[in-house]
Amino acid sequence: MNEIDTGGVTVTELNELVNLVKKIHGFDFAGYSKASFKRRLARVMQLKKLNYLDLKYMLVNEPSFFQYFLEEITVNVTEMFRDPLFYKAINQQVLPYLSTFQHIKIWSAGCSTGEEVYSMAILLQEAGLRKKSFIYGTDINTEVLKEAKRGIYSLRKIKSYAENYQYSGLPGTITDHFTMLYDAATIHTELKQNTLFSVHNLISDGVFNEFQMISCRNVFIYFESELQEKVLDLFYKSLCPLGFLCLGSKEAIRSDAFRKRFKVINSKENIYQKIGA
Repeated sequence: MNEIDTGGVTVTELNELVNLVKKIHGFDFAGYSKASFKRRLARVMQLKKLNYLDLKYMLVNEPSFFQYFLEEITVNVTEMFRDPLFYKAINQQVLPYLSTFQHIKIWSAGCSTGEEVYSMAILLQEAGLRKKSFIYGTDINTEVLKEAKRGIYSLRKIKSYAENYQYSGLPGTITDHFTMLYDAATIHTELKQNTLFSVHNLISDGVFNEFQMISCRNVFIYFESELQEKVLDLFYKSLCPLGFLCLGSKEAIRSDAFRKRFKVINSKENIYQKIGA
């Protein structure tokens, strides 16, 4: 008998779905945390009132359904200046070093709806580094990237981000960087400059540039250890010598092989610097 999770899907069926999605849509979820994948899968089935056979049919025959499926399976929880002490650490421990470069290229991997990209743009602007910096924001979800490119957020969200901004140690208020539009706010045009949002799959896509800093926060927690190592190798190859890698507050480099390739800059905020050949 196969093990069954709370959503009523067996382990065999789960593996069948992973293989089906890879074959039909080219997305490989094999390295994702099984527990997280099953929770999100159960949510999709509950919301859409689908059994396993219905779900398979929809994934094969309804292309628009896959976009919904992708949005539900890939977690898009983000906010501006999330974990404000991280941004304070970047400001104090990383930007002084990056300021010595003629050009600064930053990759925000798994950028979702763009809040962390614009947070970094604000940080760079306040440090006087925005004009010589370029930020690449990537995600596998095309819908969240459309929202990121717009840079328009509800006033409710902006108000909730205000406290994060204050604790990050930056001057003024977060609204200094937005133009108010009735019940929404749009990020200032100059902060959109030198940013590029595009699709990139951490699992299947390779190196596309050399970066002085890579930020991939709160993504690794959804990956199994083998996939984490694969993505860490991608980041290592994408960083310039002595470039910086930033992970989330609940993430860390645990692999012995990669511990030798990175120096710990801030253990609490999981900020690392590339070392070695």
